[in-house]
Amino acid sequence: MPGGILDRHDGGIYLNRLKGLALVCLVLLPIVAAAADYNYGYPIPGSYEATIMGTPNSLKPELPDNIPTKHLLIEAIPGLKKPDIFFYDKGLRCTLAYQNRKAPLIFLIPGTGGSDGSPKVMVMMRAFYKAGYHVIAMPSPSHPNFIIAASHSHVPGDLAEDAADLYRVMEILWSKVKEDIEVSDFSLCGSSLGGTQAAFVAMLDEGRKSFNFRKVLMVNPAVNLYNSVTRIEGLLDRIPGGPRKIGIFFNRMLSKFTQFYHKGDFVGIDDEFLYAVYASRLFSHDEAGGLIGLAFRINLAGMVFASDVMTNSGYVVPKNRALTSADPLGDYFTVSVHLSFIDYFHEYFYPYFQKKRPGLTKEALIDTLGLKSIEGYLKSSDKFGAMTNADDFILAPGELDYLRELFGERLKVYPRGGHLGNLEYRDNMDDLIGFFDQ
Repeated sequence: MPGGILDRHDGGIYLNRLKGLALVCLVLLPIVAAAADYNYGYPIPGSYEATIMGTPNSLKPELPDNIPTKHLLIEAIPGLKKPDIFFYDKGLRCTLAYQNRKAPLIFLIPGTGGSDGSPKVMVMMRAFYKAGYHVIAMPSPSHPNFIIAASHSHVPGDLAEDAADLYRVMEILWSKVKEDIEVSDFSLCGSSLGGTQAAFVAMLDEGRKSFNFRKVLMVNPAVNLYNSVTRIEGLLDRIPGGPRKIGIFFNRMLSKFTQFYHKGDFVGIDDEFLYAVYASRLFSHDEAGGLIGLAFRINLAGMVFASDVMTNSGYVVPKNRALTSADPLGDYFTVSVHLSFIDYFHEYFYPYFQKKRPGLTKEALIDTLGLKSIEGYLKSSDKFGAMTNADDFILAPGELDYLRELFGERLKVYPRGGHLGNLEYRDNMDDLIGFFDQ
């Protein structure tokens, strides 16, 4: 989690170990036998398993391994003073993939905690590049680098404020690259939280018209952020002892993994080892859900820490405590990872916005955190498209039907894939590119 609770000293070492090993465990969850489906060939039926396993390599499209890219570092807020603990943050990090000819440009917004170089972002970047597009990828407004370097409030989660920050970043990025590339038109694509944010960015562009987006695609968007994150948090209820036993749960999962590895005659973590893990059904369905919840908590911890330090709110770090590069961060990480999104919302997020907007109720704030607050615009604009899965667990009851009503034929619903698990499946990638090629 670069830029969050730092990858250094006590807290950073523990965080890197926890995050790295958690991701290993996530990748090694078992594949459940596929049910017969002659219309859609994605093979993993379990929503949690699909989310974690992704797409088998044999079912992915062929994409170029290397594409021409340029790393961009921008000063999104001129003169911004950052606490000493963030000494390493020299600006907002973004990535440009460019064609050597005139081409359309697509901006990418990742999901919660995603950076400009996160795996799903890079897959989409390579796919769009192969299809002939320039691509600019940005961090999510929930990523520590964005919170530190590009957020005016440093308190992520408000869709309107995050969209304004994203739009300003996009304008700066365009001014930085427009002398180097030829662009025919602009489009926008976001996944998960980024898909929801893309709708608000596009609405902002209707007035400012810096880009006049031709197409906007929302991939596995949240209908309402509060509902979706509450459902993700609920996955931790499936682990023994609930969310307060995160550390014990992780250690137990790690122990299962390492014991399996050492008992087998494996040379390394290769295809043979992965196949053996699949066949053994090493982790249960509930453990899969718990691991997803744990991964979310790790991202949330970095977000909360970065926001708290930037605002000097005293939520995790004592107020007016000036952290330096020599301070160990282990205790702050421990506190942060045990904070749920519900804690963040009620104890930090809502009080911040209530102070800015006197009379604001929690219910009113929650209503602003979703697509219903701009549904009139979304229904009226034919530039939008959306893709989601029937088993996407971030959608609360009734929200899939709401998306169908909102977008009609502009919505593509796949029968399975969990949350972004089938993004790299060749049919999905064809649909992704095909939407923008229309």
